[in-house]
Amino acid sequence: MQLKDTFERVKRASKSLALLTDEQRNEILHAVADAIITNKARILEANAQDLAKMDKANPLYDRLQLTDNRLEGIASDMRNVATLPSPLGHITKQKTLPNGLRLCRVSVPFGVIGMIYEARPNVTFDVFSLCFKSGNACVLKGGKDADCSNREEVALIHEILQQYGVPQDVVALLPATHEATGEMLNAVGYIDVCIPRGGRKLIDFVRDNARIPVIETGAGVVNTYFDKDGDLEMGRAIINNAKTRRVSVCNALDCLLVHHDRLDILSELVKPMTEKHVIIYADEQAYKALDGQYPYLEHATDDSFGTEYMDYKLSIRTVASLEAALEHIDQNGSGHSEAIITMNEQTARKFQAQVDAACVYWNAPTSFTDGAQFGLGAEIGISTQKLGPRGPMALEEMTTYKWLIEGEGQVRA
Repeated sequence: MQLKDTFERVKRASKSLALLTDEQRNEILHAVADAIITNKARILEANAQDLAKMDKANPLYDRLQLTDNRLEGIASDMRNVATLPSPLGHITKQKTLPNGLRLCRVSVPFGVIGMIYEARPNVTFDVFSLCFKSGNACVLKGGKDADCSNREEVALIHEILQQYGVPQDVVALLPATHEATGEMLNAVGYIDVCIPRGGRKLIDFVRDNARIPVIETGAGVVNTYFDKDGDLEMGRAIINNAKTRRVSVCNALDCLLVHHDRLDILSELVKPMTEKHVIIYADEQAYKALDGQYPYLEHATDDSFGTEYMDYKLSIRTVASLEAALEHIDQNGSGHSEAIITMNEQTARKFQAQVDAACVYWNAPTSFTDGAQFGLGAEIGISTQKLGPRGPMALEEMTTYKWLIEGEGQVRA
């Protein structure tokens, strides 16, 4: 294992985090946030090197791009994390046994968290803030598309850590190679949990090849069902926001399900998306309703459904009932975020009860699936699994627990 020395240093450095108080962690997070602002030009210059290698027409360009405003937002999120209560040391269970032994279950860090992500340089700062606040060291494996940005960001973090006498090895950035990914996934005894954040291909690869524990996040095939009792004005705003706010993020809308009784208003429902030139792949019924009414219209194929577009593209399927919408989501969703637009509470409650996803919306866009929007400060990812964390993962999800047992010499018979 060529990276074994790196993993050993991170593991060793992680122990030092237990000696920091929450106040010290918060002070360092504020210092890094300040450094992001004062070093904007330096970060943006590195980001420009990455952007120069990517076609602007690539949907991932938006994810890769950093701006003054985005750096301000990243710094603000880091300061928000610093203001949140510490997730460590919480007593989650406490009892005294008949023999007098006192048991206490308390929240503690995982230790070392491995993060694999693609062209998203903001993730570097987000992961650092959440891991550091929760007492975890982190091993980062970014994609080659964002390597210049990631290296400049980690260098900046290391400078602040050095100023405060904290081992720099609590944050390590691996080479942006497939070989480094393989070594990371086999770092048994060094990395306590690995979190992949990216598309379905990346997540499947990590799950299928890892020898260390994995929390699946990221891939979002997102559906919204416009019910027969849906409100046109509300639906128009929700659908447009869910699809066009940022098409490259995992909470963006991929498929609109529309009740066949509402096909007469479908052209009005999707009209706002013409401004962003969203291509619609419509089934036969929806195509007939939109033909001549929507300028960017194509026939849907079997591949149009169950696809995470990450682009200005949307599929539309006509359904005859709520049950048909639920069946479509069950077969094509990814367990990320799903939504219903209806004024019928009974229908909405049934939808929320039966949809199997981490986040289920009623009369709101899936674009709200985000750690900061949920009041969590920031997020390390959106978990789509059921065992352990589910939905936006933030500070609380970065901890495990241990049992503390105290006695006065009791022995077991």
